[in-house]
Amino acid sequence: MLDVFTCGAIGHIAANPSKGEAAYRVLSQVDFDDAWAEITSWDGYVPTPLVELSGLAAKIGVDRIDYKHEGPRFGLGSFKALGGSYAAMRVLQRELGKRLGCDVRLEDIRNGAYRDACAGITLVSATDGNHGRSLAWGCQRFGAPCRIYIHAEVSEGRAEAMRALGAEVVRIEGDYDDSVLLAKQEAEKNGWFVVSDTSWPGYVDPPRDVMAGYGVMTREACEALERAPTHVFLQGGVGGLAASVAAGLRQHYGADAPRVVIVEPELAACLFESARNGRATNVAIAEETIMAGLSCGEPSGLAWDILAEEASDFLTIPDSIVAPTVRLLANADYGDPPVEAGESAVAGLAALIAARRNPELSARLGLDHSSRVLLIGSEGVTDPEIFSAIMKGADRV
Repeated sequence: MLDVFTCGAIGHIAANPSKGEAAYRVLSQVDFDDAWAEITSWDGYVPTPLVELSGLAAKIGVDRIDYKHEGPRFGLGSFKALGGSYAAMRVLQRELGKRLGCDVRLEDIRNGAYRDACAGITLVSATDGNHGRSLAWGCQRFGAPCRIYIHAEVSEGRAEAMRALGAEVVRIEGDYDDSVLLAKQEAEKNGWFVVSDTSWPGYVDPPRDVMAGYGVMTREACEALERAPTHVFLQGGVGGLAASVAAGLRQHYGADAPRVVIVEPELAACLFESARNGRATNVAIAEETIMAGLSCGEPSGLAWDILAEEASDFLTIPDSIVAPTVRLLANADYGDPPVEAGESAVAGLAALIAARRNPELSARLGLDHSSRVLLIGSEGVTDPEIFSAIMKGADRV
C-alpha cells in the first residue's frame, strides 16, 4: 500500500542554520500573545484537534505522529482563518487610528463600533484560495469592502467560496506571483490596502500580523502535547506558516525545540532554492502543482529571516505521492481516526512516509523508531469536487 512512496523522488538539502534571534525578533512573544488574546475571543473559537496517528506511526517505524487538523477552523476549512482575518483587523486598526486621530481597540472593531468607517477602507489580496477566504470572512464581519485576486489555476469552487463571503473576485491570467503583483499595483493606484501573507521591502506589518495569527495554532498544539516533538515537518509556500510555527516552537521549547523540516512541491520550490543559495530566492512556476496552496515562486522575506536560522532540512516532493496521502488519511488505512484533508495539508505527511521508506534519507533527517513528529494539517476539504475526484482515484486534478 505504501509502494508509491518508495518510487517518489525526494529532493533534500541539509541546511546549516545560522543560530540567531530571528525567532524572537521577527515575531515577538508580544506579537503572539496579542493575536492569541484577540482570536480566542472570536465567536466560534475552539481549538482544532491534534490527531494522533498511532497506527501509521507503527507502520512506518516512528514513535509518534501528531497531526494538527485545521479543517474545522472557524468553519472556513483552514489555518488561514487565523491569519488573514486578524491581519485585516490590524490594518483597519492602524488606518482608523490615522483617520480618526485616536486609539482604536480591536475589540471595538470586532463589536461593530467602526462599521461605517470601515466601509470606506477597501482591503485586497492575492490568494490560491484559503488566505482570500479568511480575508473575505474578516471583511464581512468588520464591514470593509474586499477585493481578491486569483490566478488562472485557482478552482472555481474556491473562487465561489470567497464570493459567498462578499468578496469581489478578480481572476487573471498567469500564476500566483502575477496575482500578487497586480494586487499591489491596483491597491497603490486606488488607495486600497493590501493584506498579504508575504512580505516585500517596505511591506512587513500585515505579513507579521498574519504569522502572529498562525501562532494560535502552534500554541494549541504545544498545550496538547505531553512532550516536545523531535521533528516538525512544515509546508513551504511563501514560508509564513513554516516560519510562524518554527518561531512559536522555539519560543515555547527553547533548546528542546524540534528539528524543522521544510517540505515543498518540486514544481514550486522557492524555499528549497533559497536554502541552496543561502538567501531568499525566487523561482519561476512552469507547471502548477496539485498542492495549490503551495504554488508560490517568491518567498516572504520576513519568513526567510526565521527559516534561515531555524530550518535544518529542506525537502521537495513529487505530486505523485499527494493524492495517495489524502486517501490514506481519509480511509484510515491503519486504524487511525479518519481525517479529510486538502491537497496542501498532506505535504508533510507525504514527505515523512517517503523518508521512512528511504533508509539513507531517514538517517540524514535523524528519523528512527524513537522520533516524535508533529505535522500541520493546514486545510480540510476546501474544494469538495477536487477531494471527491481524489477519493475516486484521481492523482491529478
